[in-house]
Amino acid sequence: MTQVPPSPEGSPAAAPTPAPAPAAAPAGKPTITYDDFAKLDLRIAKVLEVASHPNADKLLVLKIDLGGGQQRQIVAGLKPYVAPEALLGRNIVVVANLEPRKMRGLESQGMLLAASYEQDSARQVVFLTTDQPVPSGSPVS
Repeated sequence: MTQVPPSPEGSPAAAPTPAPAPAAAPAGKPTITYDDFAKLDLRIAKVLEVASHPNADKLLVLKIDLGGGQQRQIVAGLKPYVAPEALLGRNIVVVANLEPRKMRGLESQGMLLAASYEQDSARQVVFLTTDQPVPSGSPVS
């Protein structure tokens, strides 16, 4: 048995409180290291154009400005949740270093970040944006 030395006032010192356990990752998602997270290039982009995907009912095609004269195309499954005009001219957060991928015949050169949740038995999707003007290409950390 370990004894706790008395405090200067003569009463035993309180044992240190253990640190809380880290929160578990959502089901199905493994915990990643800081180095894994640091590989992501999250940037602010301005939406220049929005159009319906010609070969898909749920996809929108966005032309974005990533700053420095760099424009890209992103294909996102937002059509059922967001009106195209709600995106036009807005700042969004994108994963800029995601490997390009064909989606129903069109190449997507990044990924828009959005939050989703259930409300009144309906899925709600909200794209991540800025609350102040931020230059295109600004890093997000």
